[in-house]
Amino acid sequence: MDHIDHVLIVDDDRDIRELVSGYLKRNGLRVTLAADGRQMRSFLERDRVDLIVLDIMMPGDDGLVLCRELRAGRHAATPVLMLTARNDEMDRILGLEMGADDYLAKPFAARELLARIKAILRRARMLPPNLQISEAGHLLSFGSWRLDTVARHLLDQDGTAVALSGAEYRLLRVFLDHPQRVLSRDQLLNLTQGREAELFERSVDLLVSRLRQRLRDDAREPGHIKTVRNEGYVLAMPVEITRTRP
Repeated sequence: MDHIDHVLIVDDDRDIRELVSGYLKRNGLRVTLAADGRQMRSFLERDRVDLIVLDIMMPGDDGLVLCRELRAGRHAATPVLMLTARNDEMDRILGLEMGADDYLAKPFAARELLARIKAILRRARMLPPNLQISEAGHLLSFGSWRLDTVARHLLDQDGTAVALSGAEYRLLRVFLDHPQRVLSRDQLLNLTQGREAELFERSVDLLVSRLRQRLRDDAREPGHIKTVRNEGYVLAMPVEITRTRP
């Protein structure tokens, strides 16, 4: 039986939930609805989804808080598309910084939402199956470095924490999820910044450069993230996964 993509819509506006749900179902998607963060958490404890549509402006925990929570836990790899009633650039930047894959301002056409959902799901399948290490409670070791996926701390060989921005953390996670595999710039842009990546042509190169600095790589001959001419970048070492928490 063919897989039917499952979308979780988290929005406190009942009319929007029902309208979007009906449209997505008519276009072949399986849909579950949640009115707030509590309902979202309750459902995710019982089932999995392929993508979460998450409204920013909600009472209680807003979409930014929930997105950050998702990215820090066992649903870190689940794509998130954020919705907001405000077409505010700061909201967009904050949403992407928290780890959202795309951003759509209300009011929106259901047809555009469907197109973006399909694009995100398509990008999520661009790469071979990863190492399934997105659950909280793991320590990822590579070379002399370790990444704590719960605290989001990058630790050197002496155990000293090195601060990472949200974008740097997401890029490093992509490399650690796919070690020793060449990743093109388009793949890295899509996986770290979503659709908004088209606004920043050289952002992946700048981000790789910043991450190399964090890893104290030699700029001329980096030992961790290597450049593959005309193809992209590769984490040139294996990754060891150690469970740290139940």
